[in-house]
Amino acid sequence: MSAFKPNTNPLKSLLDSQLRAKSSGFFRRWRWGILAAALLIALVVGLRVSGNGSQTINYITEEVVSGPITVTVSASGTLEPTRAVDVGSELSGTLESVLARENDRVTKGQLLAQLDTSKLRDNVLKSQAAVIAAEAHVAQMEATLAENQASLARMRQVAELSGGKVPAKTELDSAEAAAKRAEANLKSAQAEVAQAQATLKTDQTNIRKATITSPVDGVVLVRKVEPGQTVAASMTTPVLFNIAEDLTQMELHVHVDEADVAHVEAGQAANFTVAAWSNRKFPASVERVDLGSTLTDNVVTYTTVLNVTNDDLALRPGMTASAEIITAQRDNALLAPNAALRFNPAREGASGPGASSGFLSRLMPRMPRQQQRNGNGAGTRPSNGEDNSRVWILENGRPRPVSFKSGVSNGRYTEVLEGELKAGMRIITDYQEVRK
Repeated sequence: MSAFKPNTNPLKSLLDSQLRAKSSGFFRRWRWGILAAALLIALVVGLRVSGNGSQTINYITEEVVSGPITVTVSASGTLEPTRAVDVGSELSGTLESVLARENDRVTKGQLLAQLDTSKLRDNVLKSQAAVIAAEAHVAQMEATLAENQASLARMRQVAELSGGKVPAKTELDSAEAAAKRAEANLKSAQAEVAQAQATLKTDQTNIRKATITSPVDGVVLVRKVEPGQTVAASMTTPVLFNIAEDLTQMELHVHVDEADVAHVEAGQAANFTVAAWSNRKFPASVERVDLGSTLTDNVVTYTTVLNVTNDDLALRPGMTASAEIITAQRDNALLAPNAALRFNPAREGASGPGASSGFLSRLMPRMPRQQQRNGNGAGTRPSNGEDNSRVWILENGRPRPVSFKSGVSNGRYTEVLEGELKAGMRIITDYQEVRK
């Protein structure tokens, strides 16, 4: 038995180490390519397995039905009186008394508040004295005019009897000028009388305006002043009261989105709710749709006014309301579910019995369903009735497209106007992948 002898050849050891180093570098350089090839082989095998009927498609269907459909447009706004009047004061002064409070029912001409009139009465007395003085001045001017006219008449008579020798021409001219001046002074005095009378009338009117009365029959909504408060009327008229004329008839001002405004018209029926009566729906009708727009937070809306009957006074001004305006209504229409309009077998990866979405499609991300909707399946607006919508029915176990002319849609169903769809037909709304 011979003993083991280690390899003592240094040249052979060096060659062996270099060969091992080259082998490991080659493997590191090509390992990603080897992994890619293995993945490709697995992909091909998966496609073959899926093509051999490893999965089947079960279609979910729903019937085309006949029934009513209502299309509404939602909007929110506030309730306002049909007519509200701001009662103010044209005069400055101190409020001597305030006789009306909130919720008081008032009639036209009823006293609401009274300003202190002491200064106004003094102004009336001054104006009356000014009128008397102006009238006295008129009397003086009338006497002066009569005197000058008499003197001029005598001079003219003397000149006629003397053959123009006396009085002198200058004296006659002076008399004529004095008469004309007296006549002008009389007219000026008469104008002063008219001016003094107008001032007196203004002061008397101010006394009447110091008594603030209601201009309409209604209810006091807001009282903004208290007795003893000073009212300053300068460039603007201070508001003392806000009176609603008739709360049994009110208006609801809502803001309709620009995408819906084309379908809202005067005369359409509506209903709304308020927070105070959450379980009650109040009827209304569209009175007008304003042409001017309102821009709020980059959202364009149009103010729409709804007429509201408030016989039981359950509604109050300022309440926030959520309204639904009925833009279209059918009592007996042929209706197709909107889910069927969103279904497309080519997009869903289902083309018939035994078909499969496949291994590759399962690897790829699918678009969310809410992004797959078409225009007929989203929203609650009426269609123009001219577009061709399409659904799918099962024929010999395979989907077949059916086109039809669509009408209005409420988001759940779409009206069928024309086409081969009939009540009771089942149309595809979705599918399920079933593994064998």
